[in-house]
Amino acid sequence: MAVTVSEFGTFRGQRVDQFRLVSDTGVEVDIISYGVVVRDWRVPVAGGTRSVVLGFDTFEPYPEHSPHFGSIAGRVANRIKDASFTLDGVKHELVANEGSLTLHGGPEGLGRQVWNGQVDSANNAVRFTHHSLHGAMGFPGSVNFSATYTLKGNRLRLELDATTDRPTPLSVVQHQYFNLGTTETVLDHTIQVNSSAYSEVGPDLCPTGAILPSRGTIYDLRQGRTMRDAQGQGVDYDIGMMLDSGRNKAEPIATVVSPNQDLTLKLWSDRPAVQVYNGVWTDVAVPGLGGKRYGKSSGFCLEDQMLSDALHNPHFPNIIYSPERPYSHWSEFEIA
Repeated sequence: MAVTVSEFGTFRGQRVDQFRLVSDTGVEVDIISYGVVVRDWRVPVAGGTRSVVLGFDTFEPYPEHSPHFGSIAGRVANRIKDASFTLDGVKHELVANEGSLTLHGGPEGLGRQVWNGQVDSANNAVRFTHHSLHGAMGFPGSVNFSATYTLKGNRLRLELDATTDRPTPLSVVQHQYFNLGTTETVLDHTIQVNSSAYSEVGPDLCPTGAILPSRGTIYDLRQGRTMRDAQGQGVDYDIGMMLDSGRNKAEPIATVVSPNQDLTLKLWSDRPAVQVYNGVWTDVAVPGLGGKRYGKSSGFCLEDQMLSDALHNPHFPNIIYSPERPYSHWSEFEIA
């Protein structure tokens, strides 16, 4: 199928393009060059198509109102305590954007930049590139990033790569917000994750460093469950879950089913963890796709990644990359 390109808006004097991928199964995905945002994702259902992500109809709301809807988050996704870290004896001061923390790379992270997009029609793909200067948001290293989205059938694959001229932390992630159904919240979706442990967090939602077993807790998602407790009240999820090391790598790391079971989402990834978030803090002041109102629990995220605040927890998987150790990461969603 042909990849179509159109102008979607302008950000700080830079043109923002939209790239539309269409598959032979009728799936359509719109991606914009601002933040490599998956703006809309439409899948066939009985009687027509359904948008399964949260986003906006026009560009204007994105810079001010988007809580990273569909974007690439980084350089370092999730939270960094005290907005600083020390690497090779040098302390690096970052830009705080969530209290005293740095979240998703800071206020001008990768999700707030206009990337260059190049169509690969032969593979029904778009490759986006961005050059991040040494010192951007306080991070060391001049880094060349690429993000390639490929649509085949019902599967959307993301390949993330980066090279740096000096050691620097990198942990980049997709940040889609999904709602597979037609209700205002995702609390009645059934979620299953191949994880037996989670990263304990403190009041600031930064990890304490402890990895705890999930059995018997609200974070035990090994068997599918809704996002409600025994009393039917919504459960808040914003937690990093360690994926089981002995899992079958051919099986998805997470599966989510819509309330009426007409759509199922599956996620595969090479990352050791996934952040499960069900829109605890979502409160968007402007209309979303099709005029929808986005409030608490309007969408869920499955952010396949390294663990949050790995820079202050050396026993977590290593996120320091160098000229000799380039960054590479893939994930793949299927919705049908």
